[in-house]
Amino acid sequence: MQWHDRAIILGVKRHGETSVIAEVMTRERGRHLGMVRSGRSRAMQPVLQPGNEVEVTWRARLDEHLGEFRIEPLTLRAARLMETATAVYGVQAMGALLRLLPERDPHPHLFEALEVILDNLHNPADAGELFVRFELAVLNDLGFGLDLTECAATGSRSDLAYVSPKSGRAVSRTAGAPWADKMLLLPPFLNSEENRAADIDGLSAAFRLTAFFLHRHVYEPRGVEAAAAREGFVQAALKALKAAAPQDELSA
Repeated sequence: MQWHDRAIILGVKRHGETSVIAEVMTRERGRHLGMVRSGRSRAMQPVLQPGNEVEVTWRARLDEHLGEFRIEPLTLRAARLMETATAVYGVQAMGALLRLLPERDPHPHLFEALEVILDNLHNPADAGELFVRFELAVLNDLGFGLDLTECAATGSRSDLAYVSPKSGRAVSRTAGAPWADKMLLLPPFLNSEENRAADIDGLSAAFRLTAFFLHRHVYEPRGVEAAAAREGFVQAALKALKAAAPQDELSA
């Protein structure tokens, strides 16, 4: 059996003396593993770095076998991704999110989102917002999508301010006021009616929102912890955004 696809390197593990097992996110076939012969060579090591985009050819006698990759470089962005903390942690954190999905389960929209985020990890505001949306997309693909489009109580699409921790649905400011202390905040940039960019407070609330539902629906039932890289990314993104914010905004 054989197929070709575009892929993004997620990680590698040593295999024998000279080979590696490469883990990639393909566009059409989801997260996939394969052996790369001579993957530890000087020529291949720079190619097999997380975040790089490659063309893979996979071969195996049977579909259920591990198989072997032949890899050709397309976009080598790994060196640039090592320049900022948001990028270093972001690549690792997104790889950990993709490992929550079944192997070989196609998610082309996540592949495309991963491409976009990798090209914007140097900008803390864009990186943080895109990462949150990536987490929401992964939650949705796992069957735990949030409904942030209208109020769960009234059906209104305006003045959405909260998210119910029970239902994962948005709640308007008026309807949620009696239970505000028990609600999760809905950041304005996730409200389609607001059309606002993420700021420090909104991004912090968004990180808490996705963390809550990932823990509740994914990590806790599976008996696992969130990847340490996520917290590293969160802190790096907020720190960089704070440093870039105008002083009058910080003192407001």
